[in-house]
Amino acid sequence: MIRVLLADDHKIVRDGLRGILERTDDIRVAGEAADGDQALALVRKGEYDVAVLDLSMPGLSGMDLIKRLLIERPRLRLLVLSMHGEAQYAARALKAGAAGYLNKDSAADLLVGAIRKVASGGVHVGEAAAAALVTASTSGHGSLSDRELEVLRLLVDGKSPGDIAEQLHLSVKTVSTHKTRVLEKLNLHTTAELVRYALENKLF
Repeated sequence: MIRVLLADDHKIVRDGLRGILERTDDIRVAGEAADGDQALALVRKGEYDVAVLDLSMPGLSGMDLIKRLLIERPRLRLLVLSMHGEAQYAARALKAGAAGYLNKDSAADLLVGAIRKVASGGVHVGEAAAAALVTASTSGHGSLSDRELEVLRLLVDGKSPGDIAEQLHLSVKTVSTHKTRVLEKLNLHTTAELVRYALENKLF
């Protein structure tokens, strides 16, 4: 039996995923987390074979969450299930230690197949993710660090530096430094240009 931890901050998403997995004979939802900190706490206390993670949750999230979970449980298999496009995030997630990446638009049978594949030691990537592994470094945003990309995402979401600092547990000064580096690397000058760049490149 494959023991799965579902980590997503939207209960309706977790309910839908649980409904899909409960129709299988070999997969059991053994835990649910509404944010990254809760996911980390559950992994420390329980035994799971696969964790299905959203990248964008309150508290610890994204690549930081992937790395922390694997520090706690090196043998835990991580499958990222995200609304962010494969071409932008898959390569980073796999590099951080995830065993697979699946877009939330994917069909139910793809999710079940991906869980079985990563649980058995395989790696699941879609065509867009495979292409991203080859081309990620050639784009402007490919040069951004994981933290810089996270700050960019939150800026595009309309968050202020203060909000971002609180969410990522950083100082406002550090967030401002990351923002400055993002602007420099992308050869942009304003937050409005960052938003336009993100939209044009379908980053989020």
